[in-house]
Amino acid sequence: MAEGHHHHHHHLFHHKEKEVEGAEVVETTTEVYEQSSFNAGGFNDDAYEKAHKAEKHAKHEQHMGELGAAAAGAFALYEKHEVKKDPEHAHKHKIEEELAATAAIGAVGFTFHEHHNKKEAKEEEKLAEGKHKHHFF
Repeated sequence: MAEGHHHHHHHLFHHKEKEVEGAEVVETTTEVYEQSSFNAGGFNDDAYEKAHKAEKHAKHEQHMGELGAAAAGAFALYEKHEVKKDPEHAHKHKIEEELAATAAIGAVGFTFHEHHNKKEAKEEEKLAEGKHKHHFF
């Protein structure tokens, strides 16, 4: 491990490293760290807050993706109309229509991705609350 860098591992048991005559020996102590982030209700407040914040963020991003998809779709329809209305610049409008349609498809993909993130964050939130039900089959 490089000097100045500390890695925090969250294990129940603490491991200490010692060097004895050139050989590395790992000394294990039986100190069990108290998990102070657990409250009397039995769930981790920090993990719950983090998951809740992630869910809210993903929900916000999902809504932004929906708005982006709607806006890009509307612009694509507008440009399709402009192709018919302005035949002199039809080629330019056709290219802009295709670009807007592509942007709409990308926004839909982003929205779907954020929806998946929201579902994952909601699951993590349930786990942190202790309300997770195990589905074995």
